[in-house]
Amino acid sequence: MWSLLLMALAGMLIGGAYTFYQQKTPRWIPICFAILAMMSLLAAYLFTLGG
Repeated sequence: MWSLLLMALAGMLIGGAYTFYQQKTPRWIPICFAILAMMSLLAAYLFTLGG
């Protein structure tokens, strides 16, 4: 259950990163969103391993 929620969160974060990138915001904002999305996907993967 938690892994699905974390994957959904990662999808929303990737969408936010892409949107901020298109709006020509400072470079660090989409990078931070992408890093948070990767961390969310990693956490989802680790939850699936833990059982």
